[in-house]
Amino acid sequence: MAKRVVIGLSGGVDSSVAAYLLKEQGYDVIGLFMVNWHDTTGTLEGDCPWHDDRVFAELVAKRLDIPLHVVDLSEEYKRRVVDYMFAEYERGRTPNPDVLCNREIKFDVFLKEALKLGADYVATGHYCRRDEVVGSDGQVHYRLLAGSDPNKDQSYFLCQLSQEQLSRAMFPVGGLLKPEVRRIAEEQHLATAKRKDSQGICFVGKVDLPVFLQQKLEKRKGNIHEILPTWRGYERKISEDNLRALSEPYTYTVRDGKKIGEHNGAHFYTIGQRKGLGVGGRPEPLFIISTDVEQNVIYMGQGDDHPGLYRRALHIVENEIHWVRPDVAMKAGERRRYSVRIRYRQPLQNAELIRTEGGLYIRFDEPQRGITAGQFAAWYDGDELVGSGVIER
Repeated sequence: MAKRVVIGLSGGVDSSVAAYLLKEQGYDVIGLFMVNWHDTTGTLEGDCPWHDDRVFAELVAKRLDIPLHVVDLSEEYKRRVVDYMFAEYERGRTPNPDVLCNREIKFDVFLKEALKLGADYVATGHYCRRDEVVGSDGQVHYRLLAGSDPNKDQSYFLCQLSQEQLSRAMFPVGGLLKPEVRRIAEEQHLATAKRKDSQGICFVGKVDLPVFLQQKLEKRKGNIHEILPTWRGYERKISEDNLRALSEPYTYTVRDGKKIGEHNGAHFYTIGQRKGLGVGGRPEPLFIISTDVEQNVIYMGQGDDHPGLYRRALHIVENEIHWVRPDVAMKAGERRRYSVRIRYRQPLQNAELIRTEGGLYIRFDEPQRGITAGQFAAWYDGDELVGSGVIER
């Protein structure tokens, strides 16, 4: 009897081709379309809303002759992803809703719905791979590997998955290049063959972030101050072994820079952001280098090489450290070298991980631009993503 795979049909080309490949491989395939968001507040006109996605999912299911079920997970999505997102922005942090969406929705709530349909596995259209190895403990362990297409690798978005979640996961397009996926879709006359890839927040779409956040967060008029690259704080010399100081963000006061404009709430903005504040008239672009949500002040610096944008280290607290491979987890006092990224599509950076009693420090070989509290750092051993954590500072 064929194994049953429930695939999340999103209405995009990747999940469409994934469904086709599974059927070709002899699996009993069922499509499941998730409705996770109804409110259009802050969404930008022209970005495909979920009802358009559903139409495309239905067309693909009909073409492949597979059943399609629709499930409304909007309450869980709001509670587990959107409410968390609002809370993090209110604290002056910048969450990654796509990572949360995969951990909390696609491979948790969705998985439970799939099991109700008798699924042996769940599949998605992510560009990543999974395999199995026998560890030194003699047990089978599941590895999360980067996708074969270096331009589309999406393993970072799955950096919070557990062994249990991976044991049920399948990624049929992970070994393909994007042009190959498009070609297969065209050859099979799938309705999604030429459809644009979705952008923006997972299941919400492309949004005007301040407008979207104003559903819960109030506007608060405040000042913008420019910090010059000659600010005295940048002259401090820090020992390589002083990990706390290396990972500490620069702290400014309004006396450290000149007022250059106003904003509607420091909690609406993030480190490294350039657009959306309406300030300019400088020889080089202005970037946000710090936000103070308590005092409601935004600090900006001129130029992509402004020292306020860069830092050598970051810190992750104990309860935010996650090992995709618990069998290789580091113990307090241990040091290990990995390749690390702190955002999607960032080239992997060489770094040393230092495990302490209170958490984990990541010290990079080169200063990193825009280390941001609330984002995820993910570390790799070659192609394998072995762990991740929420950046505290």
